[in-house]
Amino acid sequence: MCGDRTAMVGHLGESYQEWVHQPIVSKEGPRFFESDFWEFLTRTAWWAIPTIWLPVVCWCISMSVRMGHTLSQIALMVAFGIFVWTFVEYVLHRFLFHIETKSYWGNTIHYLLHGCHHKHPMDGLRLVFPPAAAAILCIPFWNLIKLCATPSTTPALFGGGLLGYVMYDVTHYYLHHGQPTNQVPKSLKKYHLNHHFRIQNKGFGITSAFWDRVFGTLPQTKAADKAR
Repeated sequence: MCGDRTAMVGHLGESYQEWVHQPIVSKEGPRFFESDFWEFLTRTAWWAIPTIWLPVVCWCISMSVRMGHTLSQIALMVAFGIFVWTFVEYVLHRFLFHIETKSYWGNTIHYLLHGCHHKHPMDGLRLVFPPAAAAILCIPFWNLIKLCATPSTTPALFGGGLLGYVMYDVTHYYLHHGQPTNQVPKSLKKYHLNHHFRIQNKGFGITSAFWDRVFGTLPQTKAADKAR
């Protein structure tokens, strides 16, 4: 079922970590699956993310509006949901996407989840999260928020988190393929490509470096490295 490259990475053992962090700069990555159906589910154009998920965001927010919340309350809940997403983004990237593996299945799953992105960072169809997988993950996230919030605030909080995810995925694509001219996106692009091509175990934030500052995972500058 798996393609030749996917099957191969499982046998790399302890050398997988070194291998996967030696990027190949090409616009197209390897095939994952022999099945055309499963392969299709692993490739996603960036514009599919806002097209699919922004209507869901609007629907969720409208639910809380219909339950009587004011626009200022909605704005606060959405902003809080976005803020929480930035933390989720950091935690997932640092502790799940960069987990160290050496077993056959560990290497294979990691490669499918995030390793291929580091091996082929310019593959434009594997830069955003596949919608089918995202839809499945929405269920536990919704239930977790429902457990912690009220029935009327849950939709807006979830919508805010989902909006944060959309911003993250679109930003991620832009940092790889966009040509920013303003200072803020230029700095973000430099920061993220530094994570890919220089210091892969630091700089886990995508939309900002805030949580890297909080948890001490800011990468050193080249000047600091030379001074050591």
